[in-house]
Amino acid sequence: MPSDHHQVSRWKYDRPPSLQRFMADFPDDDACAAWLVRRRWPDGFVCLGCGSKRAWRLEAKPWTWECADCGRQTSATAGTIMHSTHLPLRTWFIAAHLVATHSNGISALQLQAKLEIGSYKAAWLLLHKLRRAMVDPERDPLEGMVEVDETSIAYRTKDDPVAGGAGRSHAGKLLVIGAVECKDGGKPGRIRLSVIPDFSARTLKGFVAASTADGSTVLTDAFSSYQGMAGRTHLPKTVGVMAAHVLLPWIHRVFANLKRLALGVYHGFRRAHLQAYLNEFVFRWNRRRHYRVAFDMLLGIGVKTAPMSYRGLVGCASPVVIA
Repeated sequence: MPSDHHQVSRWKYDRPPSLQRFMADFPDDDACAAWLVRRRWPDGFVCLGCGSKRAWRLEAKPWTWECADCGRQTSATAGTIMHSTHLPLRTWFIAAHLVATHSNGISALQLQAKLEIGSYKAAWLLLHKLRRAMVDPERDPLEGMVEVDETSIAYRTKDDPVAGGAGRSHAGKLLVIGAVECKDGGKPGRIRLSVIPDFSARTLKGFVAASTADGSTVLTDAFSSYQGMAGRTHLPKTVGVMAAHVLLPWIHRVFANLKRLALGVYHGFRRAHLQAYLNEFVFRWNRRRHYRVAFDMLLGIGVKTAPMSYRGLVGCASPVVIA
């Protein structure tokens, strides 16, 4: 049975030119490891245990250093999303490139087929680890004029889609709140999306406070839960007989694209990992005009993201957080 490395190296030659150039830049695992080392330690190796800069590289273990002070051994992937991975680094890099630059999203089944990964479980784990690296903890909040609204998405069980209720009913639905910057010239800017437990004032205003900068102007519908937002100018718009997407066009375009993604790529979202799907959508939207830096951002965040096991991911339902 050929290894995953050999499988990737003989992948079908129907790749787009951008992917061919990318694969030429990373021809093997050594090139990938060298990139990781430069990204993690631009000023030279630093021990994760004691902070010492005195270390030597081990010949018996690939891409591993041993601290001269505390004796701790640290590999290029230690403490990252690639920690203890059984997949070749080149598989990780190609997967990150596909996930970061694919305009319509990519499922674990598609990723398994494209990279010829041996099992669906391995492809699913790889994809979800990459999704965990799609939220930069140091990202700036939205600012200026920001549209905010909430929506609901009918979720799927293992068998059939669940029919949702009407209006703001919670029955059979996943509740989501979103925000989008309104740039000069009427163009949408960056977005934020979050799973929410309800439409209470505490939940909705908490999202606004966490997602927008002080001094922002927040446009919402006239829903009473938005009233009284501290540090922000609130401009409520009464929907009345006019359709909501006319008064708040950009956030409704975001929701429409999200729901098309749910049906077209994933055939319906599941409750357990909804926030991960939202994070992926936000990452791709915010970098939709910057494909060249999307890969660098994804793995750049990934080297700072704590590792997580398959069991940890399976047992980790979508957190109801305001982020």
